[in-house]
Amino acid sequence: MRFAKTSRVVLFIALFCCADVIASQLDVEIAPQFRGAPLLLDQAEFSIASGETISVTRLDFLVSDIALRREDGSWWEARDFAGYMSTAEKRNTLHIANASPEKFTAIRFHVGLAPELNHRDPAKVPAGEPLHPDVNGLHWGWQGGYIFLALEGCWSARGKPPEKSGYSFHIANDRELMTVEMPVALDLVRDRTLRLALDAERVFNTPNRLQIADATSTHSRDGDKIADQLRENIEHAFSFVEIAEPNHTSVATAIAPTLPLTATPYRLTFSRVFPIPDLPRDNPLTNEGVALGAKLFHDPRLSVNGAQSCASCHQDTHAFTDSPRRYSLGAEGAAGTRNAMPLFNLAWKTRFFWDGRAASLREQVRVPITDPREMHETLPAIVEKLSAAPEYPQLFENAFGPGKITAEKIALALEQFLLTRVSCDSKFDRSFRGEAQLSDEEKRGFQLFFTEYDSRTQQFGADCFHCHGGADFTNHRFANNGLDATPRDPGRYAITHDEADRGKFAVPSLRNVALTAPYMHDGRFATLEEVVAHYDHGVKQSSTLDPNLAKHPPDGLHLSEADQRALVAFLKTLTGASAGGTGSVPSRF
Repeated sequence: MRFAKTSRVVLFIALFCCADVIASQLDVEIAPQFRGAPLLLDQAEFSIASGETISVTRLDFLVSDIALRREDGSWWEARDFAGYMSTAEKRNTLHIANASPEKFTAIRFHVGLAPELNHRDPAKVPAGEPLHPDVNGLHWGWQGGYIFLALEGCWSARGKPPEKSGYSFHIANDRELMTVEMPVALDLVRDRTLRLALDAERVFNTPNRLQIADATSTHSRDGDKIADQLRENIEHAFSFVEIAEPNHTSVATAIAPTLPLTATPYRLTFSRVFPIPDLPRDNPLTNEGVALGAKLFHDPRLSVNGAQSCASCHQDTHAFTDSPRRYSLGAEGAAGTRNAMPLFNLAWKTRFFWDGRAASLREQVRVPITDPREMHETLPAIVEKLSAAPEYPQLFENAFGPGKITAEKIALALEQFLLTRVSCDSKFDRSFRGEAQLSDEEKRGFQLFFTEYDSRTQQFGADCFHCHGGADFTNHRFANNGLDATPRDPGRYAITHDEADRGKFAVPSLRNVALTAPYMHDGRFATLEEVVAHYDHGVKQSSTLDPNLAKHPPDGLHLSEADQRALVAFLKTLTGASAGGTGSVPSRF
């Protein structure tokens, strides 16, 4: 008996000690370059073989089906693997777990996704995974499928003045799936990091030389030779750099708070076409926390003089905006400098405010409370007022357990409430489910909204979907939409101090847009008709203008008056019956 126990212990220790031998982790780093130098987004101009000058604003792509060739010619494959790479986000490393610890002579992978992955339901992808639409921003949205590689930027012709136009190359659809294979000498007994490069110059030049003036965009429609040429160039644009030491980075792990035993989980309900939201793990939604947050949101005691609550400037009847005000007035009468943003579907956002200064809702809610132009109160004063109120100590204990009321708990409760404000049941959604019918005019608006403007392929849509695609009609990014040739408001630049961000603002959801006038960060447009007219013929050129707008004709799209009315009619179908959540993820209708 004693011998048997010893044997089991020895076996356990042996297995534990050999874990690294059984499987290894391989990091594959892919560095974006131009002629061997690091690719700088929006900061450098490059000459390509056609003689044209380009800059790059976006280079994002998907990698899947990584395989390593053994010395005997067979292949080890990372099954069901997919990764997302983004130059702007400095996301350039793929982590391959459970690789076989042996010698390999080549690497092979797809740029893009095989059909079974490309056409999977994005709403079923777990939050945080590479193929989640809110992670990669490469899903086509209502049209289905993923963009395999997105390359966007500005260009100018040789010998021309410095005025620039935009280009937008989106390689997608099953027939454009790309395969990259190259020799490497990799020994996973000792090696852990493989460095490759993706040279943007080769995407334009090798083996097919592209003339951007002949094709400023592609959306990989059937028969589009430009997409075919780009696919071939991309397959030749990768190269081996070196085997390197791994970059070790520490990852902070959030620890969930201890909740009272009486707290009950809140059931967040949303449409089945919405992706799974990445809710905060250290602030789980509970009925008690959401109820407390709702009470705080509507309590004027959060302002310096008791004259204003959060709800004063974010009214539920106007999709939680301050419509029709251009600028909200603070508790003491001071006017703000930007239009109040709507507060719904925030569970799918990762940056808050027009300039993205806050990375979480708990951070965001503190700003208007303490801003002198808004509620102008201090957090210690609010804690003191709420602690003295007869109803609040028990409400905080119900939500967070015994203990004092703190500024952190106030922010967490407000975060919980705001995360439950969901809008996803509009006339458009009901028509998508076959429960309603769009009018002919609304259908025409839908067609225009989701059709690119590209005279080369005889597509003359309004090109709205690049920024306003997906279930929430936004890409959750920041863009310069051509309001001014010289931005009056620096926008995101004030936060990042990156010239490439000057004049860029958060791209808002278009849900409930009929309720949220006036429009833009400064509320300059009073009606949806004015907004459509801006995108049709009012876009101003500037160095950071979004490439998908910069590629349009300088004098505008020239949509007919009927088509402009159709766009407005379609936008009005995005108004939801409610912006309030009705009830654990993923509970959907």
